[in-house]
Amino acid sequence: MMSQIPQAVTWCLAAGLLVALVLLVAQWRAARARERSLAGLRDQLLARDEEAHRLATVRLPALAHSAVSHPPVTDPLLTGTRYAADLASVVEQFAGAVERAETRADQSAKAALKGAVRALQGLANEQQVAISEMQERHDQPAVLRDLLEIDHANSQFGRRAQAIAVLCGSWPGRQRTSSALTDVVRGAKSRIRDYKRVELRTVVELAVVSRAVEPVVLAVAELLDNAARHSQPNTTVEVNLQPAHNGACVVIDDAGVGMDPREIELAGQLLTGQRSVDVTRLGDPPQFGFAVIGVLAARYGFGVSVDTRSPYGGVRAVVFLPTALLTQVEQPPVVALPVAAAAPARHTEPARHPEPAPFEGRTQGGLPRRRRREPLASLTEPTAGTAPGTPAAGATEAAAGTADAWERDAADTARRLGAFARGTRAGREADPTDTP
Repeated sequence: MMSQIPQAVTWCLAAGLLVALVLLVAQWRAARARERSLAGLRDQLLARDEEAHRLATVRLPALAHSAVSHPPVTDPLLTGTRYAADLASVVEQFAGAVERAETRADQSAKAALKGAVRALQGLANEQQVAISEMQERHDQPAVLRDLLEIDHANSQFGRRAQAIAVLCGSWPGRQRTSSALTDVVRGAKSRIRDYKRVELRTVVELAVVSRAVEPVVLAVAELLDNAARHSQPNTTVEVNLQPAHNGACVVIDDAGVGMDPREIELAGQLLTGQRSVDVTRLGDPPQFGFAVIGVLAARYGFGVSVDTRSPYGGVRAVVFLPTALLTQVEQPPVVALPVAAAAPARHTEPARHPEPAPFEGRTQGGLPRRRRREPLASLTEPTAGTAPGTPAAGATEAAAGTADAWERDAADTARRLGAFARGTRAGREADPTDTP
């Protein structure tokens, strides 16, 4: 009997040890599970802290400056959680507030610019009228030469104000008759500073309809100005007019520094006119050129591209005018005067110098060689595109056009205008019944 007691105690002790071991294992497993849970909670808390820090230092500032949000929460610990949904809601509300603030700021800026530009355009128009009146009153070549320079500077000022007004929602403001595409390019050339560097190489027998003349002039002027400002002063800006299957193109090539892919992409977005232009995001100083061209292109239905490299190493800008904006060049009708209404013949003295032969010798190919005529010493009739009382901008465009034809300098132009002014003044003084 006594021998069975130690054996029972042994079994009890073994059973107690087994139960203790099971309890220890269970406790160890519970402790490990708690450790893993605490580690997960610790990692999730760190992920939340990092995401909140990223939201405050990266995503919201980037959204405020570029209106483009960074990707949403990508941490797998936060994906699908309420915390991630709350962060997305914060970003969405902030983006809406930023967009509304930018819209209000853009509208306020455009309204302020529009009001200021209207006042500047009024001053520019008054100055043009004053310059035109001075051109009629004065006939000294030196004074007229200075007036032409002032008129050219005033036309540039008017173009800048006109471009800003268009960007702010105004219309170009001028209504013209249908004009030859060549005259449109020359008109645009006369509104830039370095107009002497622009060379028109080709001519087409096409005209631009009246409603699109001024917009196309302004767009081409902005492209010419951009080409001249971004190329060396000793280079030329080449302009070619090319008929197309369903329209015509104005091709502008410069030998400038070119554009990198990012600039080309941004310019393409602006030139389509489909992107809303924020005047507060056009740089410092603001670059209005491409934005203005895009607004005009979208409003009047022509296309502009600058994504092609010029053969001279710079940028090739192409303005495509569809058939709807083109017409045929109108030739002035020839009116035959009746014999009774013909002016009586007047006795004139023979010319002191005989008229030179129209041809002088022949080329190596056997073709006759034309003799260049000497420029006239005085002007007895108004040149094409010049008339008394012509607005100052028109005088500049006419001067630029005739510079392409006869290649005369400002002094020669002033002498011709002076002679014409003296002649018209003498005619008015001779007939007291004539009303100016």
